Amino acid sequence: MGKLKREIGLIGLTFVAVSGIIGSGWLFAPLLAAQHAGPAALIAWVIGGGAMLLFALTFAEISAMLPVAGGIARVPQFSHGNVVAMAMGWSAWVGYNTTAPIEVEAMLRYLGPHLGWLYTAPGSGTLSWAGVAVAGLMMVCFTVINAFGVRFFTRVNTAITWLKIAIPLVVIVALLAARFEPANFTQGSGGFAPFGVAGVLAAVSSGGIAFSFIGFRHAIDMAGEVKNPGVTIPIALVLALAIAFVVYGGIQFAFTGALLPADLAHGWGALALPGDFGPLGALAAALGMLWLVSLLNFGAVVGPFAGGLVAVGSNARLAFALAENGFFPERFTALSARGVPVAALLLNLVFSVAAFALLPFREVVQLNSSAVILSFVVGPVAVVALRQLLPDATRPLRVPAVKLVAPVAFIVATYIIYWSGWPTVWRLGLCLLAGLALFLFHARHRAAGSLDLAEAVWLAPYLGGLGLVSLLGSFGGTGLIPFGWDLLVLAALGGGAFALAVQARLSQLKFDRYMSEERVLDAATEEQPEVRV
Repeated sequence: MGKLKREIGLIGLTFVAVSGIIGSGWLFAPLLAAQHAGPAALIAWVIGGGAMLLFALTFAEISAMLPVAGGIARVPQFSHGNVVAMAMGWSAWVGYNTTAPIEVEAMLRYLGPHLGWLYTAPGSGTLSWAGVAVAGLMMVCFTVINAFGVRFFTRVNTAITWLKIAIPLVVIVALLAARFEPANFTQGSGGFAPFGVAGVLAAVSSGGIAFSFIGFRHAIDMAGEVKNPGVTIPIALVLALAIAFVVYGGIQFAFTGALLPADLAHGWGALALPGDFGPLGALAAALGMLWLVSLLNFGAVVGPFAGGLVAVGSNARLAFALAENGFFPERFTALSARGVPVAALLLNLVFSVAAFALLPFREVVQLNSSAVILSFVVGPVAVVALRQLLPDATRPLRVPAVKLVAPVAFIVATYIIYWSGWPTVWRLGLCLLAGLALFLFHARHRAAGSLDLAEAVWLAPYLGGLGLVSLLGSFGGTGLIPFGWDLLVLAALGGGAFALAVQARLSQLKFDRYMSEERVLDAATEEQPEVRV
């Protein structure tokens, strides 16, 4: 039996996060965000990046102090017990299992014009049986590479990620040099923000921005295999988000400025760049830059491949953590001689293939973002709860003004879930109910009848209230609660749920028992320099 090996350094972990963030999102998000917000999509990228930085900081403080594998599932176990850990871990696991299928779908869409047999008909978007087989083989490939061990995985990923950063930067410079029309940012009905504040906010969730940025989470879930985690984890997270913001903001800026008058003839909402090579490829072709089309095609395969590779590795640690929590059977905690949770890898492979085969692409993207963002709400809660439960522990990173940052991050996460729209929120609710059924059927017996229900008292009113506001609100709901009022209601709901959740933390007695059983502080006993933000 093997054990997790701390073999990931700063560059390796930074590139794990960068690779998770810069997957297929940069190929499609500029168009999707522009359709929702017009030129104000630039503001949406700032909001999305800022929100992810808040989440990242709360998790970074915890993971630097408690560097365990599958942190998004393990963190709530330490602060609020097994029921909250079930809800958050299951939500994250559902979202994670859709990431690799999204990246594979993105690759195949760009390969389709060259390999027509992948689809039933040109431009149909429906994979043939041969296409489904290729998709399955790609996900098997991700699994096999991860099975060789974390050192091999990070070396492969780092080599690919250098290309993933370079190609979008070349695209930005090329588009800016070929055509930049400042009037594109102000012309047309509505000017810079044709759909107002609502459009900017919708772009964050439904325009691919939240989906693009949430890949930073992979650095949290690989924390159990990081060298010098107290320094490496927070620095890697900040560096990765900064690199991603430059890439995504630059792509959106260059894309908007390069659009032709014919593209905007029917307004931003009807913006469409049809073609076999995606919106950026269509724009490059219209500008006569065939060499850039070829580069985009190459990047459209390299980027999603590395994104899928990282997602599969990270998700294996999450399934491993859920098994450690008692949610999945104990066999999924088994590690190979290389320190890899191979059983968890295989479990995820089965579910990812099923998600790919059964769910439409657009619904997969929206469910991915909302499910993972929901799991993020526990970071702001846990960082405050652990300040009280572990007041004297060494914290290599201390988030400044945490009592302000944490509730703001919690409310922002609530907004992002709401902005994804009622059709996505109710599907997310069904996923949580399925997770609850699984927990009661299996994990309850492993917990020997001891469920941390009092610590989960905030979940039902929070999730129920979020669902009700989504149903009655202006983002895919009935519209009975007008825009503006819905945001005020959600701010009150989020603030109240946050306060209740912090108060519902584990008792000191329960917490000490969990910590002594898990021995998670053993990985953080070495002296580490403090990282200031």
